[in-house]
Amino acid sequence: MEYALPLWRSMLFVPANVPRFVSKAHERGADAIILDLEDSVPLAEKAGARDQLQAAASRVRVNGADVVVRINSNLRLAAADLEAAVDLSVQAICVPKVSGASQMQWLGECITELEIERGIPVGHTQLIALIESTAALARLDAIANSSSRLVAMILGSEDFSASAGMEPEADGLLWPNQQVVFAARSAGLLPLGFVGSIAQFGDLDAFRDTIRRSRRLGLRGGFCIHPDQVNIMNEEFSPAAEEVIAAREVLAAYQAAVDAGRGSAEYGGKMIDAPVVARARETLACHHRIVSRKP
Repeated sequence: MEYALPLWRSMLFVPANVPRFVSKAHERGADAIILDLEDSVPLAEKAGARDQLQAAASRVRVNGADVVVRINSNLRLAAADLEAAVDLSVQAICVPKVSGASQMQWLGECITELEIERGIPVGHTQLIALIESTAALARLDAIANSSSRLVAMILGSEDFSASAGMEPEADGLLWPNQQVVFAARSAGLLPLGFVGSIAQFGDLDAFRDTIRRSRRLGLRGGFCIHPDQVNIMNEEFSPAAEEVIAAREVLAAYQAAVDAGRGSAEYGGKMIDAPVVARARETLACHHRIVSRKP
């Protein structure tokens, strides 16, 4: 995985048209705040939400959170959303209901035009692909390689489950989430999501178990809708102290073996070779990103 990818363990949705949510968002501790222009904003209020967007972006980023804007999938609305969202204060655009590579390419071209017009460095605005249908699942590789702006992919558990006619539960969501991990990793993207429902915040112990399992499956962060989910995601998508210690010891043992002319080593009763070393390096890279982000 490319270590320069964003640190987005927790990405909290905030309706862009509700000032009381926007005003508190920076206090929640999320790595990113997603200002939503889509599902949480009624059609009659979308224009007003766009008008408030830049003020909202400035507000939610004061404690260092990245700002993401989720636009609408309808092309007419999406074009208006981009006009409001492309700005130096916004790190990424979340694209809902991604259906194929051409959709991402069109959006990328629109963003480039807006960046040039506004004197923003071309490429500043990144993209997140939100996979929400069974049809899109068959096109994951093409979507993952569709744009140089694309940095992350995520399965939308609720909409995807509805399209599959299933409940948003771990058994059904395991396989599609794995496909997102595989496609994202192959394309050098950040794999986001978890094997459960985003609406699961009533039982926080169960939610913690879901996030812990998701990290073991290769997922590295996800969206959330309630502040109580943020701390759990930050903790469980972070390497534990013992993992950091073990990773350092693995690398030290491997380096000693290399210095002695060997291609593998032993640590903790297990063989250490290139794949184990790669996981240890990723663990330490994530840890260093987290430490460097803390105030």
